[in-house]
Amino acid sequence: MTSSMDRTLSSGMAEVSAVLAAEGPAPDVTLMEPSAGRAEAERANARWNVDLPEMAAVSDLIVPSDGPLGAVDVPLRLLVPHGARPGLVLYVHGGGFAYCSPATHERCARMLAVASGMAVALPAYRLAPEHPFPAGLKDVVSCVRRGMEVVAGHGVVPGPLFLAGDSAGANLAVAAMLHEGADAIAGALLFYGVYDADFDSESYRFFAEGPGLTRGKMQRYWNWYVADTALRDDPLVAPLNADDRALKALPPLHLVAAGIDPLLSDSIGFANRLAGLGRGERLHIVPGVVHGFLQMSLLLPEARAVLADAGAFIRAHA
Repeated sequence: MTSSMDRTLSSGMAEVSAVLAAEGPAPDVTLMEPSAGRAEAERANARWNVDLPEMAAVSDLIVPSDGPLGAVDVPLRLLVPHGARPGLVLYVHGGGFAYCSPATHERCARMLAVASGMAVALPAYRLAPEHPFPAGLKDVVSCVRRGMEVVAGHGVVPGPLFLAGDSAGANLAVAAMLHEGADAIAGALLFYGVYDADFDSESYRFFAEGPGLTRGKMQRYWNWYVADTALRDDPLVAPLNADDRALKALPPLHLVAAGIDPLLSDSIGFANRLAGLGRGERLHIVPGVVHGFLQMSLLLPEARAVLADAGAFIRAHA
């Protein structure tokens, strides 16, 4: 598929942008020392994590370390909606492989739990630059292997396992399926994912200076996650480089992209690869919204609609 690039904000996105502009200019966290940048990212995202949908249970658990795999103990925030159906959604948060946490994505995850009727767990995987590739991926793979076992008995009845991820989290979700094989995964929700390291794509050029995410920020994220550019051809780093057989074996995917995003071409390229293999996925490009818009569900109608659609996908494939 193709898409004409357009910087025009939707009415809802324009209202959100006005609210943010009234707060004053936001610092570029990628130019800060990592711990300070993370603190700023937590502070900035706190605005979106209020008025949280009620859950039947919220638990903080640990997926035990896996020495042979190379994974450490991974904290897991478990959100169980009322009347939860069997199964689990493992939601891998975004943040450029370097920022954010289960706390920054909790409202988004709670809304997905309500929409899907299924428990959602958010892993606190290791972050770059202190822990570059493949540390975070190993932690996510460990959660894929052991997550259902860990949450059983905490309000979750074992059942189908879904993966979900936004931005860098979508990259890690796909990479985990490529690492493990997809037989154990019922489906995956992929929101405005990082699938390649091509900074000269159409959308990287058109949205190089934003609004929102910029090409420069993504280049710094990549330099932290995979400094050795030769490694960026690895399909576990850039899933667009996976071979046809591996991509064809993936479970059903729910693909969403933001219309105003340097990463838009990543999603279009990924969707085109899948379509060329005869798969049935269609990419939903949400016009007029910027990268990271799912975080804005408190104010943004498009975010609420996308999360409702994602919940419907899970219900249809559970």
